[in-house]
Amino acid sequence: MIKNVLKGIVIGIANIVPGVSGGTMMVAMGIYDKLIHCITHLFSEFKKNVLFLAPIAIGMVIAIAGSSFGLTWLFEHFPIQTNLLFVGLILGGLPAIWKNVKGSKIRIGHVIAGVLFLALVVGMAAMGESEGASADLSFSLANVLILFGVGIVASATMVIPGVSGSMVLMLMGFYYPVLNTVKDFFTALAHLDFNGIFTGCGVLIPFGLGVVAGMFGIAKLVEIIFEKFPLYAYWAIIGLIVASPFAILLMGSFPALTIVSVVTGAVALVVGIAVAIKLGE
Repeated sequence: MIKNVLKGIVIGIANIVPGVSGGTMMVAMGIYDKLIHCITHLFSEFKKNVLFLAPIAIGMVIAIAGSSFGLTWLFEHFPIQTNLLFVGLILGGLPAIWKNVKGSKIRIGHVIAGVLFLALVVGMAAMGESEGASADLSFSLANVLILFGVGIVASATMVIPGVSGSMVLMLMGFYYPVLNTVKDFFTALAHLDFNGIFTGCGVLIPFGLGVVAGMFGIAKLVEIIFEKFPLYAYWAIIGLIVASPFAILLMGSFPALTIVSVVTGAVALVVGIAVAIKLGE
């Protein structure tokens, strides 16, 4: 259970960081296929699936709550080390996914699938340099419906390996408003500020319902793709994983390199790879 909570924390942090894919982290942790199965068959195997999903969900909530406070600080003070840690976590997942295609004949369609999805992620990262207009989150029926729709889009992109849901939110102008709302909500919760709690609920409930709806919808689609075209799906994921470090570097902001930052960044990279391999066992 503790191991799954830790996996949930890694996935939750990944979903917060622009350029990093929560779906890729699921692959790196070795739980992607099982997680998709649990979501699409939640009610038919309810007890078993809840026991698997609950600790992961707890870890994700812990990560999102903590990240909304500490992640900005880490990226501001240790951008090279933090980014390279995530690069390591992503690259550490490659051996696990490679096992699914190892020994299979490589067809031109497999290569095309990998290259197309690699280009997709790098292209999205290249376009994601600016946040765009910041979204209006004031409470109204129109905004509730918009937040529900944004939640669907965000969760769909969060589940797909290699695609950063937070980066998509940033392009739509909802990343910082939603992240700040999460931070304000947990602050209000800690201080029993009921006005702040209700304000946060007005944003987070419709957004959260959209996330759940989108997750169920995309999970079923992903399951069908893996059943009918497994090798194409795995080669597409390999393309997405290979592209993710480039996306992180494109999205990141880095100071001038020093000997200390290079050495500590290399250590963070190795630590990330080791953690991903260990959690993926």
